[in-house]
Amino acid sequence: MSLIEGRNPCSGEQLPSDCVVHSSDVLRALLAGVGAIDAVDARTRRRALLPENVGRDWTIKEEEQLRTEFAAKEPPEAIAARHGRTLRAIEARLQRMGLITADQRTTRGGFSEQE
Repeated sequence: MSLIEGRNPCSGEQLPSDCVVHSSDVLRALLAGVGAIDAVDARTRRRALLPENVGRDWTIKEEEQLRTEFAAKEPPEAIAARHGRTLRAIEARLQRMGLITADQRTTRGGFSEQE
């Protein structure tokens, strides 16, 4: 940030007024870079809060386990925690497997009509 403020990042001294860093194009580029870094950091922090298997493909074994847990009437939240998935992912998979309907879901949204 010190470079954006016109200071030498190593010494903290004010840079000369004719230094290229004072150019509006350079300042815009520096600010864009800082914005991109902040966005990546925010995404990383959000991702760290998600369950471990978010976005991973379902295996046949995992689907069989889900079918068994659902048949045993285990709470969907407990199933989601055990699978390392979100509740939305559990409900979407149950719907794809024909075990629940869209109206039975407590979660909504997604990337496709099939979810």
